[in-house]
Amino acid sequence: MSYQINKGVNRPIEFKGLKAQYIGYLGGGLVTLLVLFAILYLTGMAIYLCILIIAGLGSVLFYKVYGLSHKYGEHGLMKRNARRYLPIYLKFKTRRLFYEKC
Repeated sequence: MSYQINKGVNRPIEFKGLKAQYIGYLGGGLVTLLVLFAILYLTGMAIYLCILIIAGLGSVLFYKVYGLSHKYGEHGLMKRNARRYLPIYLKFKTRRLFYEKC
């Protein structure tokens, strides 16, 4: 009896070069662009101008999200954002912490 092994069990989700949370960022950005297109069209703006604006913003969105994905990878953006919560320095008023035996 032989079993088929799934070799992608612990690998991150990847779609066309986008890794992990960046797929969600791109999806959310596209939904936002769809809503923006609807708002622009309903306000009476010319359809060609709406398409031009949305195409430009969509290009910027794809460029930025792919850039973030390639620069920071799967967890790098979360690590970069977590860095701002680290203290700049630690201050101790006594050395007793370092002299105590375990």
